[in-house]
Amino acid sequence: MPSYEQLSELLDPASTVLLTVECQQGVVGTDSALPELAREARSSGALRNVARLVAAAHDSGVQVVHAIAERRPDGRGASRNARLFRAAERLPVQQLSGSTAVRVAPPIEVTEEDVVVRRLHGLSPIHGTDVDALLRNLGCRTLIVSGVSANVAIPNAVFDAVNLGYTAVVPADAIAGVPADYTPAMIRHTLALVATVATTDEVLGCLKRPRGRG
Repeated sequence: MPSYEQLSELLDPASTVLLTVECQQGVVGTDSALPELAREARSSGALRNVARLVAAAHDSGVQVVHAIAERRPDGRGASRNARLFRAAERLPVQQLSGSTAVRVAPPIEVTEEDVVVRRLHGLSPIHGTDVDALLRNLGCRTLIVSGVSANVAIPNAVFDAVNLGYTAVVPADAIAGVPADYTPAMIRHTLALVATVATTDEVLGCLKRPRGRG
């Protein structure tokens, strides 16, 4: 884990953005299309920790970006070039644009200042979306990555962020995947090689007094 001084230097509110990944009702909510993942996100405390990070970001002047995965009812533009996508088409809960499934899930609170980015294709919340351009326009240098899943979208987000020149910070207890023991293995053997890994409490401790983005 980084020292407080190292982490605090990275998490300057003026150049830090918090990204929540697929923390939507149809993924981590009570009526999830992926109930095993939803249970893990809740029982592990990851979803609660994402909510804590979002609340602290709002208080500290850190921009929050919510990355949502969805699809049109007619499926136009959706990816079908992986087994995961084809399986998702058969799930009883669909992440349809405009539906309850693609709303940010409680207990995360969304404010007017938050940015919500929706994607219709692919695996990454960054590649092929508006996120990179938005981060640059926001003056982002450090990206805090939280949410689900540690299996696919979270590593995609971290790799993309690093490849694009951002410093990635991953609060290890604010991400979740399945099975439960896969997440710490992913963090230890993969994400820790490219990102700064911390805990939610350590990140919260660095987001000090409220400061505007200026």
